[in-house]
Amino acid sequence: MSGLRRLRTRTRSRRAVATASLAVVAVVVAVVALGLGDYPLSPPEVLRALLGGDGFASSIVLQWRLPRVLAALVFGAALGASGAVFQSLTRNPLGSPDVIGFSTGAYTGAIVVIVSGAASAVGTALGALVGGLATALVVYLLAWRRGVHGRRLIIVGIAVTALLHSVNSWLLLRAQAEVALSASFWGAGSLALVGWSELLPAGVLIAVLAVLVAGLARPLRQLELGDDAARAHGLCAEGTRLALVVVAVALTAVVTASTGPIIFVALAAPQLARRVVRSAGVPLLGSALVGGLLLLVADVVAQHVTTTPVPVGLVTLVIGGAYLISLLVAESRRTR
Repeated sequence: MSGLRRLRTRTRSRRAVATASLAVVAVVVAVVALGLGDYPLSPPEVLRALLGGDGFASSIVLQWRLPRVLAALVFGAALGASGAVFQSLTRNPLGSPDVIGFSTGAYTGAIVVIVSGAASAVGTALGALVGGLATALVVYLLAWRRGVHGRRLIIVGIAVTALLHSVNSWLLLRAQAEVALSASFWGAGSLALVGWSELLPAGVLIAVLAVLVAGLARPLRQLELGDDAARAHGLCAEGTRLALVVVAVALTAVVTASTGPIIFVALAAPQLARRVVRSAGVPLLGSALVGGLLLLVADVVAQHVTTTPVPVGLVTLVIGGAYLISLLVAESRRTR
């Protein structure tokens, strides 16, 4: 028995070290990212600016670059946590708000607001939130057959995603040219327009949702054992699953409302975190850290590696597409 305890202690310690290492890497990449640009700064200069140094460097770091870097970390963490919840619920590496259609639904809600002429920061955010939650409700109801099972949820979600893509195209074709152009640019997913005024309210909402996810983490682990085992522990399986879906969709919708749809971060982050942390299940905190790191690296590539700056959503699309192909190849080999 003592040997089993020692094994569990070593396992927890290894996972804690891996998680802490992810956090350290994210901080290092953030410091490097804050120094990149037309006015380059060394890491010591960035640290001095962050600690209240005076001068032009401080203004560049604190006012211009820091909101975007923090947005990448916070929004990426939200997407990673959302993907971890869905992959745990569906018990499938393809379980993601991108694949199931919730990101597309949030985009649809935002397009409706923009095309209707009621576009504003608050209006677009509410439209994205309502669109994402409405899509989640539709998918949940269509997938319901004496309960919701992972494979059915994914299949229904893919079908709803295809339908929503058609709706989005129809809405943009009917809109005026400048309105359609604005909605299309927003739909590419970008951090370029995120400042302190956009980051602070979104960050507060994400913090509240993160607390709710943390509170539901234990019931989520019980659901991973199966509904029967969860009910044996006194857990209301369907009620808990619905609460998790709502919170995870809200995380995605808040990010979409702030930046436009940024896809594939929620798909890739949980599986990468699972390999780094070496966890039997999908780690929530590790997925959030990897999601923030992924989005920050993608944004650095979008700003400084490409010949001209591009929306970060295009970079995550390329990275995610390659990841999805590798995932499908690995799954096909496993089933042979």
